[in-house]
Amino acid sequence: MSQDGSAAFWLAAEPLILASKSKGRRMALEQSGLPFLIHPAEIDERAIETEVVAAGGDADAVAARLARDKALLVSRARPGALVVGADQVASCEGRRFGKPATVAAAAEQLRYLSGRTHRLHSAIALARDGHIIFETLAHADLTMRAVSSEFLARYLDSVAEEATTSAGAYQIEGLGVHLFERVAGDHWTIVGLPMLPLLAALRREGALLS
Repeated sequence: MSQDGSAAFWLAAEPLILASKSKGRRMALEQSGLPFLIHPAEIDERAIETEVVAAGGDADAVAARLARDKALLVSRARPGALVVGADQVASCEGRRFGKPATVAAAAEQLRYLSGRTHRLHSAIALARDGHIIFETLAHADLTMRAVSSEFLARYLDSVAEEATTSAGAYQIEGLGVHLFERVAGDHWTIVGLPMLPLLAALRREGALLS
């Protein structure tokens, strides 16, 4: 749980529940000073993505559905609590990327993104008692520099399995920043938790001091 003194802004009886084990999302909440607990949602992301795509859904639809499903699943297990679910998908020139399954898949993905601009689709959903009370989606466009094979090998040796924990196969808040030459979008969207709309929703719900 966040121990930051600015939790004095928090008015709800219980901490916010983050339905994710993402380090970037946890860091975003810690930096905002919100009191929160982590309760990862155990869902089959690949099966849900396959279902959404089969129904004609695009990257926005995939991210939004996964965020909703995570929030709803954990919300049913945490009566009365506010639960935020989040997900992120990357897309580039008609291709869609989720979390790579292996480090080898991450390497292939990064080789494709090298020298190209891709888009991050970051969705959040806020739930209480098994009902979605707010959801939104934000975008960021990132241009990856043309990286050398030697750089890519050293990068993957350094981050190892962390490359498989996020869409795009990087964490821009860490060593992943070395991959880029240009970014258009806010920091929170890039780390996968659009904070400003989330904070506004929490204020509307009376959980944060206005």
